[in-house]
Amino acid sequence: MDISLTNSRTRKKEPFRAIDPENVRIYVCGPTVYDRAHLGNARPAIVFDVLFRLMREVYGADHVTYVRNFTDVDDKINARAKESGRSIGEITAETTQWYLDDMAAVGVMEPTHMPRATQYIAQMVVMISELIEKGHAYEAEGHVLFAVESYAAYGALSGRSVDDMIAGARVEVAPYKRNPMDFVLWKPSEPDLPGWESPWGRGRPGWHIECSAMAEELLWKTPLEEGRLSEAALARPHLFDIHGGGNDLTFPHHENEIAQSCCANGVEQMAQTWLHNEMLQVEGKKMSKSLGNFFTVRDLLDGHDGLPGVPGEVIRFVMLSTHYRKPMDWTAEKAREAEATLRKWRAMVDGVEAGAVPEGVLKAVADDLNTAGAIAELHKLARAKDVAGLRAGAALLGLLTDEMGDWSWRSQQIFASGHAHGQSTVVGVGSVSFDLSGLAQRLSDARNAAMQSKDFSEVDRLKTALLAAGVEVRMSKAGVELLPGAGFDAAKLEGL
Repeated sequence: MDISLTNSRTRKKEPFRAIDPENVRIYVCGPTVYDRAHLGNARPAIVFDVLFRLMREVYGADHVTYVRNFTDVDDKINARAKESGRSIGEITAETTQWYLDDMAAVGVMEPTHMPRATQYIAQMVVMISELIEKGHAYEAEGHVLFAVESYAAYGALSGRSVDDMIAGARVEVAPYKRNPMDFVLWKPSEPDLPGWESPWGRGRPGWHIECSAMAEELLWKTPLEEGRLSEAALARPHLFDIHGGGNDLTFPHHENEIAQSCCANGVEQMAQTWLHNEMLQVEGKKMSKSLGNFFTVRDLLDGHDGLPGVPGEVIRFVMLSTHYRKPMDWTAEKAREAEATLRKWRAMVDGVEAGAVPEGVLKAVADDLNTAGAIAELHKLARAKDVAGLRAGAALLGLLTDEMGDWSWRSQQIFASGHAHGQSTVVGVGSVSFDLSGLAQRLSDARNAAMQSKDFSEVDRLKTALLAAGVEVRMSKAGVELLPGAGFDAAKLEGL
């Protein structure tokens, strides 16, 4: 299967040719673990999970090495420790597990390696020393800085000149810098901050050096020592196949990674292909706390602000419905549509073994991770009632898998138009059940009566009880909709 990917470095869609087909090597920048992952953090995790699945499908599961790191030494983590009075180790252990749990809930497979920055301090010190020896870095007042002017190709990835970057970037003004664009490789640590001994005194690494050192160690030195590099790979030293991340990392993070790695290793490239996903919006606006549309993955999974939880599979489906290089707009309507589609598909594939991945789905994903096109192919398979193909094709996208859990107990939405229904829909958990269509009708009748009497006390009473039981209440001119959430508790409705 031919694979093509849009290379951010060349700004072109190019045929992907593995350096070593026996060991395709991928590095993706992971999270800084100081708090819960927000919804935007889930997008690169899901995008590059699909890339991982594609490479495993094409080259074989044992022939792909995927590294995604954790930054567990950072000023934000230090600040959180001071605020909370908890140790840094305790905070990072907790937040790292939160991230793993939340990403598993949206169907993200664990990478081959998940290095923590604090495990690779020695490798960072070695790389920094090499940069100093080669004239690409210098020590100043306990800091070590990369000399940007020493690397002529600086700015090639982002397509900016150094002058443009100085004008447009927030650069730290410090008297010990030779050039405003020079960036920190190592900085001193006060006694109350994490620190490691180094040739430049007790300190801690800058952010950018972490990924350069971990990628070098896990995608070049380790396989080299273990004899897992082919002659083709050995002919292109220190180079690996794909480096990925959000497009907000292009500058300065990835630009700085390239400069460090290429200068330390004396090579022209760090990665053969660079992939960047676009950012996420919520209801057409940039996600921000000031707009009230900022929420974490866990908020969405568990429910927030009176809204019911959203199954992880639904979150994943919505994310994959937009091409990774386009801005992704999360909306409640998209989530509802995704849930309806997944319910229908899960009912179709129940008890059916997956067949081979259909060619149309595989071709779409292999064409620059066109997950939206792959989903269109899944709709065709569903219409053709090719359930074995549907299950296999969906699995390539991480959908309809057993790992996503069984959320099918959640009732279909219950709707009352204000007229009596011939049938009732009963939902419940364990030995407790409740007729939600009856409640929808009662609430609709109460609202109609309140419109005449102007006394909405009964409407408020019913709504309060429903919300407390984990039922989403939607009221419009057309009628009343009730949708049980992931935390629906039928027992709380017994009093009604």
